[in-house]
Amino acid sequence: MTNPFDLISDAFAPHYRVNLSIERLDGSIMLTLSKDTGVVAKRLISAAQRNDPVRLRRVVDSIRLGLAIEQGEDALELLAAMTDRGAHERVLQMAGIAR
Repeated sequence: MTNPFDLISDAFAPHYRVNLSIERLDGSIMLTLSKDTGVVAKRLISAAQRNDPVRLRRVVDSIRLGLAIEQGEDALELLAAMTDRGAHERVLQMAGIAR
């Protein structure tokens, strides 16, 4: 089984500082992504999302999509690439967002 904390960190660490903190007693965690200029994104990840690899991958993808849109990338191109993992990787590299 893949460690969910490693999966999250590996997805964003090359380009962002990743901070994961326990947010609630139910096991929810807060993901905070930041750069030298400040906080780029915050996302609450429920215990159910964290413990389900498919749901966690969707959370990571949705965060990536939001970051790409904020960076001015073509959202439709990124969405299309998400259905093709090989193309997805190329688009993420073009957007400067690691997987």
